[in-house]
Amino acid sequence: MSFTIQEIATALGAPAEGDLDFKVTGAAEPTMAGGDQLALAMDPKYADGLAEGGAQAALLWSGADWRAMGLKAAIFAPRPRVAMAGLTRMMDPGPEIGPDIHPTAIIDPSAMIGPGAAIGPYAVIGARARIGANARIAAHAVVAEDVRIGDDVLLMYGVRICARVRIGDRFIAQPGAAVGGDGFSFVTPEKSAVEAVRETLGETGSARQQHYTRIHSLGSVTIGDDVELGANSTIDRGTIRDTSIGSGTKIDNLVQIGHNCQVGEDCLMCGLVGVAGSARIGNRVVLAGQVGVNDNIFVGDDVIAGGATKIFSNAPAGRVLLGYPAMRMETHIEAYKGLRRLPRLFAQVAELQKAVSKLADRD
Repeated sequence: MSFTIQEIATALGAPAEGDLDFKVTGAAEPTMAGGDQLALAMDPKYADGLAEGGAQAALLWSGADWRAMGLKAAIFAPRPRVAMAGLTRMMDPGPEIGPDIHPTAIIDPSAMIGPGAAIGPYAVIGARARIGANARIAAHAVVAEDVRIGDDVLLMYGVRICARVRIGDRFIAQPGAAVGGDGFSFVTPEKSAVEAVRETLGETGSARQQHYTRIHSLGSVTIGDDVELGANSTIDRGTIRDTSIGSGTKIDNLVQIGHNCQVGEDCLMCGLVGVAGSARIGNRVVLAGQVGVNDNIFVGDDVIAGGATKIFSNAPAGRVLLGYPAMRMETHIEAYKGLRRLPRLFAQVAELQKAVSKLADRD
């Protein structure tokens, strides 16, 4: 693929100057860019890198003097990351999934496949499944019985969509993602040690040997439009009601969403987030890497939780959290500063004890 500077600028809605017919075949970092690549130098701190590389055209910050940099052409990006979104969307060739249905794919006769769909080698489409228009399903993906999937979805290699799951339009699932596995739900005939600890916060009570009995998952999973699911992430089906994921939510790699969870719209969940069963997550919530959310609690709209935060109780809307257990970010920072001061404080206390002891000896 090749693109003229004018084509790129038009796609980004950005101003451009110089030789607008100059063609590039891809994008690269400034120091590594070749003569046929667009260098990405959207901040002045990357200017020196342009001299090290061989780029003749670049995506630059507003007001940059591209002529002084020896370039033939430049595009200007008022908001660099927004420009990156448009540029990468334009240049990404996507996975090579054939234009039709591969002969090794197994499709149940009762399944309905929308127009323009492409299904790769050894993919499996179950009974009564419905796949929307222009869907792309890569090799070894599985769509189980009675699944409903909207238009323009992309299921990458080895994705598993289990029975009765409902998914909206423009869904993307990265390799190995699994939607609709059974929830992790078990019970013992009599009160278990875990139940006792939840009540006493420390005592196991008269715990005895018991076997766990499985609670089956009768619900499924409902996912809105424009949701993305990272590699090897999992969303469990509900016990009775469906687990649900709101439109626009983006879920990173290795994230676990437990059974019965209700996740709102336009949330971001970064790698290794774990949300326990029956938790409710509001709209526009951001959970950074390794955040944990306790079961049966509510996290309000617009909450932001920093990396490795553990949320054990309800979080009010708009709260910014950090720490284990979660607390206001500014409170956690002050507490951490205090913790760092403890060795010095201990040393000061020891000196004071020595001084008091010496005074006592004199008396």
